[in-house]
Amino acid sequence: MDYTEAVAYIEEVPKFTKKNKPENTLELIRRIGHPERNMKVIHVAGTNGKGSVCAFLSSILTQAGKQTGLFTSPHLVDITERFQVNQKPVSHEMFTNAFVRVKKEVDEMMKDGFAHPAYFELLFAAGLLMFEEAKVEYLVLETGLGGRLDATNLVERPIACVLTTISLDHMEYLGDTVAKIAGEKAGIIKEGVPVIYDGRNPESEEVILAQAEKMHAPAYRYDDSMREITGKTDKSIDFIINSRYDKKDTKAKTRAKAVTDLYGDLQVTVPYLAEYQIVNSSLAMAALRVIDPEKSISDEQVVRGIANTTWQGRMETVMQDVVLDGAHNADGIKEFIRTVQSVESRKPVSLLFSAVVEKEHEKMIRTICESVHPTSIVVTQVGGARVVPAKELAEEFRKYTKTEVVAKEDVAEAFEEALARKKDSMLFCAGSLYLVGELKAIIRDRMEKGK
Repeated sequence: MDYTEAVAYIEEVPKFTKKNKPENTLELIRRIGHPERNMKVIHVAGTNGKGSVCAFLSSILTQAGKQTGLFTSPHLVDITERFQVNQKPVSHEMFTNAFVRVKKEVDEMMKDGFAHPAYFELLFAAGLLMFEEAKVEYLVLETGLGGRLDATNLVERPIACVLTTISLDHMEYLGDTVAKIAGEKAGIIKEGVPVIYDGRNPESEEVILAQAEKMHAPAYRYDDSMREITGKTDKSIDFIINSRYDKKDTKAKTRAKAVTDLYGDLQVTVPYLAEYQIVNSSLAMAALRVIDPEKSISDEQVVRGIANTTWQGRMETVMQDVVLDGAHNADGIKEFIRTVQSVESRKPVSLLFSAVVEKEHEKMIRTICESVHPTSIVVTQVGGARVVPAKELAEEFRKYTKTEVVAKEDVAEAFEEALARKKDSMLFCAGSLYLVGELKAIIRDRMEKGK
């Protein structure tokens, strides 16, 4: 089996099997020898920001000279993006070899009456084998969907758990309130294992603290009073983790330590223009210091690791004044708007947009139009079977804006149209990770052709 055949097999899996009970995945991990038991695992869950937190952690650990594995999802162009060692995707050969080993165990499992693993479960098992082969010391592990029943939650003893921003998304699977979703995410908290969390939402914070106390897990909270922005550009934000934060006595603050207590005052540059990356980088830095209180990894290495982080499709500047952002749910769009507004105060903005069918795309569109004023709007369509026609998205925009809206079914044509219309504006491409993935491939092709 070669790489193309392995990927083709995996892509077919959702057509004949679905998510299994944890016991089924545990059997697969047992059969491949529990590679994760020899790694120091940092487990990350949340609605928004978990991929960014993982990227920041991976960058810091790599900067400090640690052999570091990173498991994230989804991929944007190539499936190997999900598996990184020292911030570089694994090779096609390594991926194929690991998958062949997993497939052999799957075939034996099925002979013994177990179910075929689902898509994500297969990738998780293959990833563990690749990280074992690479002799990874630290594994930064992002959950797929939820937390409590996620395949990654089979890790028995992580060294830290991180819970990022929690909001309404995937409600058909996780629950219809923030508290219910927080309960699923907080399911990754293990007995006595420190948990670092975003404490800005009282509803999710109460659930997280209750679970942490139940599991005797030390808790460290972040809120926006713990940082001070000292400078901004179109590509980065300077901020201080501020030890002089608001220490008014509240119930939550007496039940959890502050992330600032781990650093004191520290000047940091986050290489993104979105303020939400202050939250994500702060959570990552706190997790790092929780697992390394003796500072074998220095503050200088931490700051360098944050400054050198790259993460695809999250307010990512890919060309001069062209930004890709995968915001695709209500909280993500809220943060997207916040960033666009900060740019709009300095220069014009334009928009390339698409969305898939299960997202509340008209609500997203209305929110964008009521909050920002693009000089140009181009819409396109992505997502295969989940597609929303470009013409439909265009009509939704026209309900809420007087700006001319152009619809192009082909993503490459839409991107060229958006570039032609952007003039002196900053072009934001948003609404779907599918759109980001297609644009990444298009931009890579443009660069190879020297355009």
